[in-house]
Amino acid sequence: MPHILIVEDETIIRSALRRLLERNQYQVSEAGSVQEAQERFDIPGFDLVVSDLRLPGAPGTELIKLAQGAPVLIMTSYASLRSAVDSMKMGAVDYIAKPFDHDEMLQAVARILRDREARSQAAGAPAAARSADKGDKAATGEIGIIGSSPAMLELYSKIRKVAPTDSNVLVQGESGTGKELVARALHNLSKRAKAPLISVNCAAIPETLIESELFGHEKGAFTGASASRAGLVEAADGGTLFLDEIGELPLEAQARLLRVLQEGEIRRVGSVQSQKVDVRLIAATHRDLKTLSKTGQFREDLYYRLHVIALKLPPLRERGADVLEIARAFLARQSARMGRTDLHFGPDAEQAIHHYSWPGNVRELENAIERSVILCDGSTINADLLGIDIELEDLDEDVFMGLATQSAAVNATSQDPSEDLSLEDYFQHFVLEHQDHMTETELARKLGISRKCLWERRQRLGIPRRKSGAASE
Repeated sequence: MPHILIVEDETIIRSALRRLLERNQYQVSEAGSVQEAQERFDIPGFDLVVSDLRLPGAPGTELIKLAQGAPVLIMTSYASLRSAVDSMKMGAVDYIAKPFDHDEMLQAVARILRDREARSQAAGAPAAARSADKGDKAATGEIGIIGSSPAMLELYSKIRKVAPTDSNVLVQGESGTGKELVARALHNLSKRAKAPLISVNCAAIPETLIESELFGHEKGAFTGASASRAGLVEAADGGTLFLDEIGELPLEAQARLLRVLQEGEIRRVGSVQSQKVDVRLIAATHRDLKTLSKTGQFREDLYYRLHVIALKLPPLRERGADVLEIARAFLARQSARMGRTDLHFGPDAEQAIHHYSWPGNVRELENAIERSVILCDGSTINADLLGIDIELEDLDEDVFMGLATQSAAVNATSQDPSEDLSLEDYFQHFVLEHQDHMTETELARKLGISRKCLWERRQRLGIPRRKSGAASE
């Protein structure tokens, strides 16, 4: 069971984070300052250190040196973004902005621990096993993606060729296929690997804030801009900027991004001066940007700037035996987290995993495996525990609980959704009924899900987002 150290001086935040991690089968220790952590614990012995940036006494970045190679995740407010990026240059493995939602934190922790384990395995493997031989499954270790189907081996070959260059890359693929893993592989195998990789989900940031978030702003540029702030493009200077779901980027922000690609410079919102930046751009989308450019929804000149190198990530249903390999890796990871060493798939479960179409791709598979490990009483995971034959097989437990709770709390309908409506029907009914007078943030909160999850459900169910008439974000 991974052992995590939390260093946070605010008791409420520290306790909440400890409970969150412990509920997800992590062993947790905590301290209120760097000094307390030094006095009480052997810091290099932890699998991960999660620390606030601003602490009484020494800052959280002091733990990077004290951890002696153990990964350190820095927590910071958006107002301290520049400091967060500086901490990454000092050796922090990543940063997470406060306030963060639970899913965001758990995903960051899981990714960091997974990368740490992969590096440990790669370091202990013989040199021949780490070669780039296409026929050797161990060769995928440097890429950080599981799978050895022909389509994936071809993708790995392209990644190795493209990564050392500074060319822009467009990663295409359905939601949940792992496009961010491709971006991380490109960054980690590039000459920019020691510089920051800044990941941005364009669909998760309100349109009114996206330009400020990406390009920064000057003091007084708009209401609420009480101080100048660097943007995420500037924060990625010297490193890699990954823009996920770039097809959702507003046209105004597209024009600014085009200037970055053409001139290598940015201009903050409200500023009359430009400044140079050295950024390698990796973009990802599940949409057809070429079609969008023809209909005026995406700038054609930006599309051709992005489309220097295009990498196609195949959906899980087209990856053959990879699905079982990935499922077994997820089972091993979840079993270790839950302290279960006896679990294995029954023949019916393996057959179901192999033949199911997985519309939610790798993300849906991971949720199904986690659910099955939690619910399994014996040592064999049967097909029914995967939950992939029910009507809403790809809705995660948080969405299910959020929707069920809202049926009573919001009174969106007098009908019990469990009687005549599926949860999917109820989700669609709720969003359509309330989106005219609720912001996306309010909708997500009422449904008990994240904004990103709300956006993904909209895309899958084909529910358009109202751009007029709704309350301002």
